[in-house]
Amino acid sequence: MIGSLELRHLRYFIAVAEELHFSRAAERLHIAQPPLSQQIRKLEQYIGHPLFTRNSRTVALTQAGEALLERSRYLLRRLDDDLETVRRVGRGEIGTLTVGFIGSAMLTALPALIGRYRKRFTEVDLRLSELTTSSLVNAIRQGAVDLGFLRDAGPTEGLIVENVLAERFVVALAKQHPLANRSKISLAELKGEPLILFARELGPLAWDKTVGLCETAGFRPTIVQDAPEWLTVLRLVSSGLGFSIAPTCVATIQTPGVVCRELTKCPISTNIELAWRSDHATPIMEAFLAEARKMFAGTRR
Repeated sequence: MIGSLELRHLRYFIAVAEELHFSRAAERLHIAQPPLSQQIRKLEQYIGHPLFTRNSRTVALTQAGEALLERSRYLLRRLDDDLETVRRVGRGEIGTLTVGFIGSAMLTALPALIGRYRKRFTEVDLRLSELTTSSLVNAIRQGAVDLGFLRDAGPTEGLIVENVLAERFVVALAKQHPLANRSKISLAELKGEPLILFARELGPLAWDKTVGLCETAGFRPTIVQDAPEWLTVLRLVSSGLGFSIAPTCVATIQTPGVVCRELTKCPISTNIELAWRSDHATPIMEAFLAEARKMFAGTRR
């Protein structure tokens, strides 16, 4: 009587039941015949009934053996399926992932990343949430979002923040602006003109960078209007209300009456960053991070 049933006993039994020959089953299992016969006898002792009828020429299954064969195959198939599911979870191929993003990230490689990720990880429930940088930081901290694409969040307590894209700045002007026919513009040439920008609380570091560019050019800008979305900012620019300073990706928004021009003498970039909680990392997050790094690798605007 063996103390407990082990999976190898079922595998040994199936081999003998399918071969109906102990020598061939032993060869198939890459073990010697005597240990195989011994393990089958122990299995029979454990069950309490013979599984095979044997004589010098033939081996046949008993009724108990036939019942065990059917159930053993089912159990091992289920086990193999369950173990593969566990492996897929470990590879980040199954589960739910919530990814937050700022609006301007959708003007970069992010849409292509989402498309490629969905095609490769078809059994991941990918949920997307558009937020501002400040609200996205809070959502990640609270666990409402697993990963987030932010702009210029910088070092943030409790989060790992990784730069994935550095962009240059451009100046957005109304087409009727006197400098609109220039290909490159210095901010010093816009001194005294009204600026349209997003509110500082939406992204403090990004706001500080933008205003800092003006201060480096020799003036403190007068912000006449703030807006939460770049499309709104550009529409206000088209009305002649003022100019704006934006990441390069914003120039891809085709807005009637607006031109975007390269900003000269710009010592800094604006960064798209990927952030997640420092105490929260799962296989599904690691798989997404790997895809994101590949997609954004080497990109710069």
